[in-house]
Amino acid sequence: MEIRLLAAAAALLASAPVRADVVIDWAEYAVKLEPGAGDAPEAGLASSKMAIAMFEAANAIDHRYASFLGMAAARRGASLDAAVIAAARDALVGCYPDKKARIVENAAFAIAALPDSAESKSAGEAVGAAAAVLALTHVGLDTTVIQKAYRPFTRPGTWVGASLPVFEPYNQALKPWVIGRIDAVRPGPPPALASDRYASHLNEVKRLGGRQSTERTAHQTLMARYRITPNLMPMMRYIADMPGRSTVQNARMLARQWIAEYDERLAMVDAKMHYNFWRPITAIRNAEDDGNPATVPDPGWLPFINTPNHPEYPCGHCGYAAVAATMLAAEVGDAPPGGVVVASESIPDAVVMRMPTFDDWVRQVSLSRTLGGVHYRFSNEAGEEIGRAVATRVLKIMRPLR
Repeated sequence: MEIRLLAAAAALLASAPVRADVVIDWAEYAVKLEPGAGDAPEAGLASSKMAIAMFEAANAIDHRYASFLGMAAARRGASLDAAVIAAARDALVGCYPDKKARIVENAAFAIAALPDSAESKSAGEAVGAAAAVLALTHVGLDTTVIQKAYRPFTRPGTWVGASLPVFEPYNQALKPWVIGRIDAVRPGPPPALASDRYASHLNEVKRLGGRQSTERTAHQTLMARYRITPNLMPMMRYIADMPGRSTVQNARMLARQWIAEYDERLAMVDAKMHYNFWRPITAIRNAEDDGNPATVPDPGWLPFINTPNHPEYPCGHCGYAAVAATMLAAEVGDAPPGGVVVASESIPDAVVMRMPTFDDWVRQVSLSRTLGGVHYRFSNEAGEEIGRAVATRVLKIMRPLR
């Protein structure tokens, strides 16, 4: 019986297609190249250009989806893997010219290892180069947007923190790929300071998100720390390695994912800088000034985690989680086999975790921001709203042709 089972398993493995993961290989490489730009929106621009270039190159050869940039189908015989690698190479060189030597060296080594003929590789490289040209010239600055420098405000003669927000003025002039304008999905304003909703949510973060909170459980404390900087690359690798998936399918997944994340980030910056809403540490310490009798000031209150250096509303982590989860759920469903694989960059030695569903992960990310003392629940909800609105638009591109 055991021999028969082993034989059946071997036959199944032999009949399964080779895993198409060259796309994710280069996605992981691109992440290593990104500058330490923190929350800056431009940090994802190079990645989205590279991902689109890889999709256009793969799709030109394995023509299954509508082109996003209008690239024509390629002639038969071109190496698909060489096309993907060349597209990634040229797009990354265009974004990181100072790292050209290492990028080209890595690409040459990878292409040399491909089993395709020299002629096929050469044809594939030409396709990839053409795709990269299209991707590199598609997105720039929207010169119709007025770039306003942030002005710290206070009463004349009174000190105010001198650290400017991490978002540079030109961030609001970056052009999104799909949503048209960065304010296209801007949520309504936060609740009025005198409202019951505002008081309820402020008091919640005050109770659960304080550094000395006695109501936050040990598990919630871990949640606040582990979800600071999530990493979904293990999940994308897991999806890409599923039996039956093709290289062009994986390239489409990555391109749509990183387009959506980029557009969501621009929309988030727009909303944050537009509303310029105060963080819990400011609101709680100055609650006597909010005109709400249901809030009580705590002059010594501190959040459990460090407060990011930009306005509060809406929640950026929540928007990222919602857009990423919606895009990936479109590939494998909300509850994929084996769960949702998530890593944590905020804990260097954190184990990769599995959540039952994407919705569970989004809810945990949002709650973690309140548990950390840096966001109100209404901001979490608004962030998720932005993420899902962006994802809805991005899911309409690169539709199947058959």
